[in-house]
Amino acid sequence: MKLRFLILALLALPMVAQRKDPVQWKLELVPASAAPGGTVLGKFTATIEPGWHLYAPTVPSGGPQPSTITLLDPAAAWLKKLHEPKPEVKYDPNFKIDVQSYAGSVTFLLEIAVPADAAAGKVEITAQGRYQACSETECLFPKKKTGVALLLIDPGVRTLPVSIPSDYLEVPMLPVQAAVAKPVAEEVKDEGMLQFILVAFGFGLASIFTPCVFPMIPITMSFFLKRQGVTRSQGIAQAALFCLGIVVLFTGIGLLTTALLGRSGVVQLGANPWVNLFIAVVFLAFGLSLLGAFEITLPSGMLTKLNQASDGGGVLGTMLMGLTFSLTSFACVGPFVGPLLAASVQGGGLRPAVGMASFASGLAAPFFLLALFPSFLTRMPRSGGWLPRVKTVLGFVIVAVMFKYLSTVDQVLHTDILTRERFLAIWVVLFSLPGFYLLGMLKMEGINPNEHVGPVRALVAAAFLAFSLSLIPGMFGGRLGEVDAFVPTGQSSSGVHFMKDDYQAALAKARAENKPLFVNFTGYACTNCKWMKANMFTRPEIQAVLEKFVLVELYTDGNDATSEANQKFYESKIDSSSIPVYMIFDTNEKEIAHFVGQTRDSAEYLAFLNKAF
Repeated sequence: MKLRFLILALLALPMVAQRKDPVQWKLELVPASAAPGGTVLGKFTATIEPGWHLYAPTVPSGGPQPSTITLLDPAAAWLKKLHEPKPEVKYDPNFKIDVQSYAGSVTFLLEIAVPADAAAGKVEITAQGRYQACSETECLFPKKKTGVALLLIDPGVRTLPVSIPSDYLEVPMLPVQAAVAKPVAEEVKDEGMLQFILVAFGFGLASIFTPCVFPMIPITMSFFLKRQGVTRSQGIAQAALFCLGIVVLFTGIGLLTTALLGRSGVVQLGANPWVNLFIAVVFLAFGLSLLGAFEITLPSGMLTKLNQASDGGGVLGTMLMGLTFSLTSFACVGPFVGPLLAASVQGGGLRPAVGMASFASGLAAPFFLLALFPSFLTRMPRSGGWLPRVKTVLGFVIVAVMFKYLSTVDQVLHTDILTRERFLAIWVVLFSLPGFYLLGMLKMEGINPNEHVGPVRALVAAAFLAFSLSLIPGMFGGRLGEVDAFVPTGQSSSGVHFMKDDYQAALAKARAENKPLFVNFTGYACTNCKWMKANMFTRPEIQAVLEKFVLVELYTDGNDATSEANQKFYESKIDSSSIPVYMIFDTNEKEIAHFVGQTRDSAEYLAFLNKAF
C-alpha cells in the first residue's frame, strides 16, 4: 500500500506544484471567553474543494494518512477531548480498501481546557490539522495546516458545560496528540525530582545499619533522654536540634558543591576523568577499610574540640553534637554520599543540595522517632555479629561500585582497557564473593565456618549469587535491562547504527537521503543516556521509527577537542545543562522538535519521534 501511495504521489508532483492546497482550515471558539480552569468548544472546520476528500482520524493500517488534530501551545490551553462527525465509509481506488473519509466540509469539535493558573487577557489558541487529501485518481503528500482564534481569559465569566451533538463520536487520542495535549513537562520534572528525593532518603535510612552508625543509636538517645533536669518534651526538642545538625552538615556539602561549580560546572564534574579517578580512589579506600585492611578515622583533635563545644548544651551545643556524630560516622556513610553526589551532579541545578538534605533527613529520622517513642530502644536488635557481616558485604559492594567510576575514566580518556566484557567479568566475581562469604565459604571477619547458616543469610547470599550470574549474558552481547545504565556500552546495544561525533557528515548524509536528522547529545558518564540507548532505543516500535532517520550521537563530556566542540554546539542549540538531549532537524538544519532527559514511556517518546513525519 505504501509503495502504491508513493507512486501516485510522485506522479502528482508536477500538478501539485501548480495547484493550491484543496483543503482550508478555520478555528472558531464557542464561547470566545472563559474563566481560568474552564472549558470552551473549538470548531475546527476543514473546507474541501469538490472532487477531493480527506480521511478520518481512524483509518485501516497500511492505508492513507489519518487526520490528526493537536493544539500547538499547551501552556495557553490543552486539548481535553476530540469529537468527529460520522464519516463516510466507501471503497478507495487509490489504496484498494474501504476507508472512512470526508468530502465538502467537516467540522471537528475540540473540548479545550484552560489552565487553572491562566492569567487574565487575550491568548491565541492555535489548532493544527495534519491530513492527506486525495481525489479519485491521485493523492497529495500529507500536510499540516493551522487555524488561529483569540480567547479572552476572564475570571468573571461563568463556566458552562460543553455540549456535544449526539451524532458526534469521540476520537481516541493518538500518541502524538496526547503528547501535546496537557502541559506535562513540569509534572515529568517534578516526578523525576521526587524519585531522586525518595532514593536519597532511602540511602539515608540504609546507612543506619552500618557499623559506624547503628551502635551509636542507644548511646546517643540515652544521652538525650537521661539528662538531669530535662523533661521529655525538652529531650525531644534537643533530639530535633541534633537531627538538624546532621541535616545542616550534609545540605552544606551539597550547597557548597553547587556554589563552587555553578549550573553547568556541576554537570561537567560528573564526567571529569580526574574527578572520577579521585572518587574511585576514595571508594577503594572505603571498601578496603570496610573489608578490614585498615581503619579510617578522623583526626581525634578535631572531634575532641567538637565534643567539648557540644558539652556546653543549648541550641548551638546540641547542633554541634549532631555535626560531631555526622563526622564520626562519615567513614561508613561516605560510600552512600559518594554515589548520591555523583548522581546529583549529573542532574544539575539544586540536586546536590536537595539530595544531601534528603539523605540527611533519612539518616536523622530514626533518632527523632526514637526520641518520641523511647520504648522502641529496648526492642531493637543488639549490635552483635551481624554488624561485621554488613560491614564486609558493604565493602565488596563499594569496591564493585569503584569500578563504575574507573569505567568512566576509561571511556572519557579512550584507553579502552576496561571494556564491557572485562568490566562485567570483574562484577561477576565481586558480587559473587558476598554470597560465598555469607554461606561461610570465604573465611573473613564476622563469619564462623562452623556456624549454622540462617534463612536470612541464605536468602541474601542467594540474591548476590543470582545477581552475579545474571550479569554473564552481558559479556556475550546480551542486554541487562536497568543494569546497562551503569556498565560500559556494548558494540550494538541499541540495535540501530549511530554515527559518532561527526555532525556535518551526518547532515550531509541526511540531505543526500532526504531524511530527517536525529541528534543524540550524550555522555560517557551519563547513566540516563546509557539507559535510553539500551532500553528505549531497543523497543521494536521505537527502533522502527529511528530507522527512518540519519542518526548521530555527539559526546559532550570528553576531555578532547571534539567533545568541547560538541558541547559548544549543544549550548548554541538548547538552553539546558543536562543530558541526554535529543533533537530532530530537517535537511535545512531547522529544528523540528527536541526532547530533554530520560523517559520510560515509549508512547511519549514515540510521539516526539513522529513529529518529524
